[in-house]
Amino acid sequence: MNMISPEAAANSKRAWLKILARYKKPDRRRSTLELAITLIPFATLWALSSAAYAYGHWWGLILILPAAGFLVRIFMIQHDCGHGSFFANRYADDWIGRALGILTLTPYDCWRRAHAVHHASAGNLDERGMGDIRTLTVAEYRQLSWRGRLAYRLYRHPLVMFGLGPIWLFIFEQRLPVGMMRGGLTPWVSSMTTNLGIALAAAILIWFVGPGAFLVVHLPIVILAGSAGIWLFYVQHQFEETEWAKDSEWEFQHAALHGSSYYDLPRVLNWFTGNIGVHHVHHLSAKVPGYRLQEVLRDYPELRGIGRVTLIESLRCVKLALWDESRRKLVSFREARAAA
Repeated sequence: MNMISPEAAANSKRAWLKILARYKKPDRRRSTLELAITLIPFATLWALSSAAYAYGHWWGLILILPAAGFLVRIFMIQHDCGHGSFFANRYADDWIGRALGILTLTPYDCWRRAHAVHHASAGNLDERGMGDIRTLTVAEYRQLSWRGRLAYRLYRHPLVMFGLGPIWLFIFEQRLPVGMMRGGLTPWVSSMTTNLGIALAAAILIWFVGPGAFLVVHLPIVILAGSAGIWLFYVQHQFEETEWAKDSEWEFQHAALHGSSYYDLPRVLNWFTGNIGVHHVHHLSAKVPGYRLQEVLRDYPELRGIGRVTLIESLRCVKLALWDESRRKLVSFREARAAA
């Protein structure tokens, strides 16, 4: 993980909000094209996969893999809509986001509210709880009962985090406005209308291809895309040199720049993930459309050295589980035990 010097980071940080304001304006023709080149291939791959199943060509189900990649990209467009950065038109962004939420099994208005909380408090130790992966400090973990420690260790286990977790989140938990049940009518309307849209879409697809093809094709796509999405979100904030601070010391720009990673992925993966790996820039200015984030890195290459995590390095992030306040970095359970 490469970092620029603290002095360079401090000097550059003061100007970033002004600099990034130049990149906020989306190109609406580009946005329309991005939507088309994502939805059309996804629908095509889905149809070809179901046809392969129907005609017994099981090898054709390999198309489920790229279809899952396109579903990740659909979610990233929904994500930009949630920030009002895709068309920069609140009405258009919201309704496109709601429609895409049917495909991603994500109630758009609920997700947007939780995600706004995440952006407003990422890296703040006193504001954990909504829109984040649960992260304890070493001291908090040590104060837990053995049952509490076991539950937290299971929660952070890779098979749960990236296997069972996405299944639970996208298929079951998001069917209700969990965490927002007292938040007024909007979360309930968002959840129930999304559920209705999912049910109608599923009924139509089952009518055309049958329940077997629907389950064999669509469930793996959703699970694979969900696992990839959780992995991306994990690496964006759960890397060794991330930043967490108490509320009295927390500062938005510093937390955005140093508490979010630059996940340096191969070009094809950057495309499928909507460049969301350029996460430190995204947290500095969420209004920058995803397709312009690489443009920022091109014009300001010094940002490539802040919080950089390569694909190989990201695999080591899996073991990180606790925030060590004394060493100011994420550590593994083994490292925390050794320090004790």
